[in-house]
Amino acid sequence: MNSVFKKDLYRYYGESSEPLLKKIFRPLEIKYIAVFRKANACKFLPLKLFYMLRLMYLSKKTQIQIPARTQIGEGFYIGHLGRVIIHPDAKLGKNINIGTGVTIGMENRGKRKGTPEISDNCWIGTNAVIVGNIKIGSDVLIAPLTYVNFDVPDHSVVIGNPGKIIPKENATEDYVCNRV
Repeated sequence: MNSVFKKDLYRYYGESSEPLLKKIFRPLEIKYIAVFRKANACKFLPLKLFYMLRLMYLSKKTQIQIPARTQIGEGFYIGHLGRVIIHPDAKLGKNINIGTGVTIGMENRGKRKGTPEISDNCWIGTNAVIVGNIKIGSDVLIAPLTYVNFDVPDHSVVIGNPGKIIPKENATEDYVCNRV
Protein backbone atom coordinates (compact mmCIF):
# COMPACT_ATOMS: atom_id res chain seq x y z
CA MET A 1 0.00 0.00 0.00
CA ASN A 2 2.72 2.45 0.99
CA SER A 3 4.51 2.26 -2.36
CA VAL A 4 1.22 2.65 -4.28
CA PHE A 5 0.27 5.73 -2.24
CA LYS A 6 3.76 7.18 -2.80
CA LYS A 7 3.10 6.90 -6.53
CA ASP A 8 -0.24 8.68 -6.02
CA LEU A 9 1.63 11.44 -4.17
CA TYR A 10 4.13 11.65 -7.02
CA ARG A 11 1.24 12.52 -9.34
CA TYR A 12 0.35 15.47 -7.08
CA TYR A 13 3.78 16.80 -6.07
CA GLY A 14 6.28 15.43 -8.59
CA GLU A 15 8.05 13.59 -5.77
CA SER A 16 7.15 10.44 -3.85
CA SER A 17 7.62 11.98 -0.42
CA GLU A 18 5.28 14.55 1.00
CA PRO A 19 6.82 17.72 2.45
CA LEU A 20 5.92 18.21 6.13
CA LEU A 21 3.82 21.35 5.61
CA LYS A 22 1.91 19.71 2.79
CA LYS A 23 1.35 16.65 4.96
CA ILE A 24 0.00 18.79 7.80
CA PHE A 25 -2.31 20.71 5.44
CA ARG A 26 -3.04 17.73 3.19
CA PRO A 27 -6.02 18.40 0.87
CA LEU A 28 -9.09 16.26 1.55
CA GLU A 29 -8.89 14.49 -1.81
CA ILE A 30 -5.39 13.22 -0.92
CA LYS A 31 -6.61 12.18 2.55
CA TYR A 32 -9.41 10.25 0.86
CA ILE A 33 -6.98 8.48 -1.50
CA ALA A 34 -4.68 7.59 1.44
CA VAL A 35 -7.53 6.01 3.43
CA PHE A 36 -8.89 4.32 0.28
CA ARG A 37 -5.48 2.71 -0.35
CA LYS A 38 -5.28 1.53 3.28
CA ALA A 39 -8.81 0.09 3.22
CA ASN A 40 -8.14 -1.55 -0.15
CA ALA A 41 -4.88 -3.20 0.94
CA CYS A 42 -5.63 -4.14 4.55
CA LYS A 43 -6.18 -7.85 5.28
CA PHE A 44 -6.56 -7.64 9.08
CA LEU A 45 -10.35 -7.45 9.56
CA PRO A 46 -10.61 -5.14 12.61
CA LEU A 47 -8.20 -2.65 11.01
CA LYS A 48 -9.96 -2.96 7.65
CA LEU A 49 -13.28 -2.12 9.35
CA PHE A 50 -11.66 0.95 10.93
CA TYR A 51 -10.40 2.13 7.52
CA MET A 52 -13.78 1.48 5.92
CA LEU A 53 -15.53 3.54 8.62
CA ARG A 54 -12.97 6.31 8.09
CA LEU A 55 -13.60 6.08 4.34
CA MET A 56 -17.35 6.44 4.92
CA TYR A 57 -16.73 9.51 7.09
CA LEU A 58 -14.46 11.09 4.45
CA SER A 59 -16.99 10.20 1.76
CA LYS A 60 -19.63 12.31 3.49
CA LYS A 61 -17.16 15.12 4.00
CA THR A 62 -15.71 15.12 0.46
CA GLN A 63 -18.64 13.80 -1.64
CA ILE A 64 -16.20 11.26 -3.15
CA GLN A 65 -17.71 7.77 -3.33
CA ILE A 66 -15.15 5.13 -4.21
CA PRO A 67 -15.76 1.82 -2.39
CA ALA A 68 -12.70 0.13 -0.86
CA ARG A 69 -12.94 -2.89 -3.19
CA THR A 70 -12.64 -0.80 -6.38
CA GLN A 71 -9.55 -1.70 -8.43
CA ILE A 72 -7.53 1.43 -9.16
CA GLY A 73 -3.93 1.39 -10.41
CA GLU A 74 -1.12 3.47 -9.01
CA GLY A 75 -0.83 7.15 -9.79
CA PHE A 76 -4.51 7.97 -9.16
CA TYR A 77 -5.29 11.70 -9.18
CA ILE A 78 -8.49 13.50 -8.23
CA GLY A 79 -8.18 17.03 -9.61
CA HIS A 80 -10.50 18.91 -7.28
CA LEU A 81 -12.62 18.27 -4.24
CA GLY A 82 -16.22 17.50 -5.12
CA ARG A 83 -18.67 14.84 -6.25
CA VAL A 84 -16.95 11.76 -7.73
CA ILE A 85 -18.75 8.41 -7.96
CA ILE A 86 -17.05 5.19 -9.05
CA HIS A 87 -18.83 1.81 -9.09
CA PRO A 88 -17.04 -0.86 -7.00
CA ASP A 89 -16.75 -3.22 -9.99
CA ALA A 90 -15.14 -0.62 -12.29
CA LYS A 91 -11.46 -1.17 -13.09
CA LEU A 92 -9.11 1.78 -13.53
CA GLY A 93 -5.51 1.55 -14.72
CA LYS A 94 -2.44 3.60 -13.84
CA ASN A 95 -2.17 7.39 -14.12
CA ILE A 96 -5.86 8.21 -14.15
CA ASN A 97 -6.94 11.84 -13.66
CA ILE A 98 -10.52 12.47 -12.58
CA GLY A 99 -12.28 15.83 -12.44
CA THR A 100 -15.15 16.96 -10.25
CA GLY A 101 -18.58 15.49 -10.91
CA VAL A 102 -17.35 12.37 -12.72
CA THR A 103 -19.53 9.25 -12.60
CA ILE A 104 -18.16 5.85 -13.59
CA GLY A 105 -21.07 3.48 -13.28
CA MET A 106 -23.02 0.45 -14.34
CA GLU A 107 -25.55 -0.20 -17.06
CA ASN A 108 -28.19 -2.56 -15.71
CA ARG A 109 -29.50 -4.09 -18.91
CA GLY A 110 -28.84 -4.54 -22.58
CA LYS A 111 -25.72 -5.55 -24.47
CA ARG A 112 -23.48 -3.27 -22.35
CA LYS A 113 -24.72 -4.52 -18.97
CA GLY A 114 -21.84 -4.11 -16.53
CA THR A 115 -19.11 -1.64 -15.59
CA PRO A 116 -16.27 0.09 -17.46
CA GLU A 117 -12.65 -0.88 -17.67
CA ILE A 118 -10.38 2.13 -18.11
CA SER A 119 -6.77 1.61 -19.24
CA ASP A 120 -3.66 3.61 -18.31
CA ASN A 121 -2.97 7.32 -18.82
CA CYS A 122 -6.53 8.60 -19.10
CA TRP A 123 -7.81 12.07 -18.28
CA ILE A 124 -11.52 12.30 -17.43
CA GLY A 125 -12.95 15.81 -17.43
CA THR A 126 -15.46 17.48 -15.14
CA ASN A 127 -18.99 16.01 -15.12
CA ALA A 128 -18.12 13.22 -17.57
CA VAL A 129 -20.24 10.06 -17.32
CA ILE A 130 -18.81 6.65 -18.27
CA VAL A 131 -21.19 3.69 -18.02
CA GLY A 132 -21.57 0.11 -19.21
CA ASN A 133 -19.38 -2.88 -19.92
CA ILE A 134 -17.00 -0.92 -22.13
CA LYS A 135 -13.25 -0.61 -22.58
CA ILE A 136 -11.50 2.74 -22.62
CA GLY A 137 -8.03 2.48 -24.20
CA SER A 138 -4.74 3.99 -23.06
CA ASP A 139 -3.91 7.66 -23.65
CA VAL A 140 -7.56 8.74 -23.85
CA LEU A 141 -8.86 12.19 -23.00
CA ILE A 142 -12.57 12.36 -22.16
CA ALA A 143 -13.70 15.96 -22.39
CA PRO A 144 -15.85 17.62 -19.73
CA LEU A 145 -19.62 16.93 -19.95
CA THR A 146 -19.09 13.89 -22.18
CA TYR A 147 -21.30 10.79 -22.02
CA VAL A 148 -19.45 7.58 -22.90
CA ASN A 149 -21.24 4.23 -23.23
CA PHE A 150 -19.13 2.75 -26.04
CA ASP A 151 -15.61 1.34 -26.44
CA VAL A 152 -12.88 3.92 -27.04
CA PRO A 153 -9.62 2.97 -28.81
CA ASP A 154 -6.14 3.99 -27.63
CA HIS A 155 -4.90 7.51 -28.42
CA SER A 156 -8.27 9.22 -28.70
CA VAL A 157 -10.18 12.27 -27.55
CA VAL A 158 -13.88 11.79 -26.79
CA ILE A 159 -16.07 14.86 -26.83
CA GLY A 160 -19.78 15.65 -26.58
CA ASN A 161 -23.09 14.01 -25.91
CA PRO A 162 -23.45 11.69 -27.71
CA GLY A 163 -19.71 11.19 -27.57
CA LYS A 164 -17.62 11.53 -30.71
CA ILE A 165 -14.20 9.86 -30.97
CA ILE A 166 -11.36 11.92 -32.45
CA PRO A 167 -8.12 9.95 -33.00
CA LYS A 168 -5.10 11.85 -31.63
CA GLU A 169 -1.59 10.68 -30.82
CA ASN A 170 -0.47 11.84 -27.36
CA ALA A 171 -4.04 12.80 -26.47
CA THR A 172 -3.22 13.26 -22.78
CA GLU A 173 0.11 15.04 -23.20
CA ASP A 174 0.23 17.99 -20.75
CA TYR A 175 -2.98 16.69 -19.13
CA VAL A 176 -1.64 13.61 -17.34
CA CYS A 177 1.53 14.88 -15.67
CA ASN A 178 4.08 13.17 -13.41
CA ARG A 179 3.33 9.71 -14.80
CA VAL A 180 4.42 6.68 -12.83
